[in-house]
Amino acid sequence: MSSQSAADVPVDRLTKAPSEADPGAPTEKANHRWWVLAVIAIAQLMVVLDATVVTIALPSAQKALGFSDGNRQWIVTAYSLAFGSLLLLGGRLADLVGRKIIFLVGVVGFAAASALAGAAQNFEVLVTGRALQGLFGALLAPAALSLLNTTFTDAKERAKAFGIYGAIAGAGGGIGMLLGGVLTQNLSWRWTLYVNLLFAVAAFIGGMALLRKGAPANRPKLDLPGTLLVTVGLFCVVYGFSNAETHHWGSPMTWGFLLVGVALVAGFSWWQTRATHPLLPLRVLLDRNRGASFTVLALSGAGMFGVFLFLTYYLQLSLQYNPIKTGLAFLPMIGALMVAAQLVTNTLLPRLGPRPIVPLGMLMAAAGMAWLTALDLNSSYAANVLPPLLVMGFGLGLVMPAAMSVATDRVGEEDAGVASAAVNTMQQVGGSIGTALLNTLAASAATSYLAHHSDKLAKAHAALHSYATAYWWSAALFAVGGVLALFMYSGGRPAPSDQAGAPAVHL
Repeated sequence: MSSQSAADVPVDRLTKAPSEADPGAPTEKANHRWWVLAVIAIAQLMVVLDATVVTIALPSAQKALGFSDGNRQWIVTAYSLAFGSLLLLGGRLADLVGRKIIFLVGVVGFAAASALAGAAQNFEVLVTGRALQGLFGALLAPAALSLLNTTFTDAKERAKAFGIYGAIAGAGGGIGMLLGGVLTQNLSWRWTLYVNLLFAVAAFIGGMALLRKGAPANRPKLDLPGTLLVTVGLFCVVYGFSNAETHHWGSPMTWGFLLVGVALVAGFSWWQTRATHPLLPLRVLLDRNRGASFTVLALSGAGMFGVFLFLTYYLQLSLQYNPIKTGLAFLPMIGALMVAAQLVTNTLLPRLGPRPIVPLGMLMAAAGMAWLTALDLNSSYAANVLPPLLVMGFGLGLVMPAAMSVATDRVGEEDAGVASAAVNTMQQVGGSIGTALLNTLAASAATSYLAHHSDKLAKAHAALHSYATAYWWSAALFAVGGVLALFMYSGGRPAPSDQAGAPAVHL
């Protein structure tokens, strides 16, 4: 990282006149930073919500448009395919073109795609709208996180900002299910898509008024070979795992795409060491703490589906909860997550560093998942569901904001967009792997149970057995992540560095 960039300007100079500050310093007033955070939070919530808000609406949408059970998964997969495979490109475009313009294009495009999908009169238009949502989300998400990273450079303010952002990222799935249930039950499944227009209007107006352009003076060329390799490679990886839900793992549609995807991603890594203007500079990945954070985010993304997906099934199918009641059931978990997020970023992370905090959070999440395996047809919410949910929420609250903050810490402004994209990519690819892996394992467990039991409640108990299997595997993912985090993170507490207000780590 060469000369001092706008991201490196100390906070006490943000309020000076442009003539007094360093060249390239941000010109927005200091009190605008928190309004910038509000704009970024609205946009991020819109993207995170869309991963789950449509899930509860799927049965209603299927009934209205008349598509088959086999096609139902593509309403979710179309979004994740476009989002996951284009994130790195979106992040680099934010660095090359300017974060403000990419952010605004992402917001407007996401809103237009949501309107198209919401107005769909057939399956094809709905899938097209969802894919376009993923495309514009891939522009929006990394631009939003990189704006946060370059706006908040003071250690204390950065901690608060990432605490709020991490809480939104961790809690968005649960909020999405609640909102999806409310909208579907009281209005229409179409409003799970139309609601994005309200978020988009607020984010666009705020972005136009508050965000600085942030376009680089010298714009290097886009790494086209690298872009092609990683985009197609990530598409094949996500598509291969998605196929595992409808095809078996031995199908060429599963392992074939996975092999091609891994080969292309490996080719991309090789090319990045030789490209003049690499899409993802290896300096972003090779930092020890950032590498640990990327690993943790991928594993937690995979593990989180165990609680959101299968506990939703349990509450609705086993305990007969309606969509709204199901969404409300996740609120205590979200509350615990937000409390922990503020605690870790304001108090624990600045004093202790990530090494003791993130492993503890991952192991708490693992314990919560293991606790859920005890649920049966006679379990009550207060006694049996709520306690492990609170443990899960608190654990994720320790993990998400800390890992996100460290993953983007001390990244030069020229790499802020692509580093932010890497964070989202790890979560998205982890989530895709988790969905496919846990669904497949759960389905196999249910089939095996039914092959050996034929009593009246066999189907209900088979479902419970499948959920428990998913919970155990989710617990294993979190536990592995906790052990890896313990060894991968460097010790020591963060302290302000000499060059920037962002924290550095004393080793």
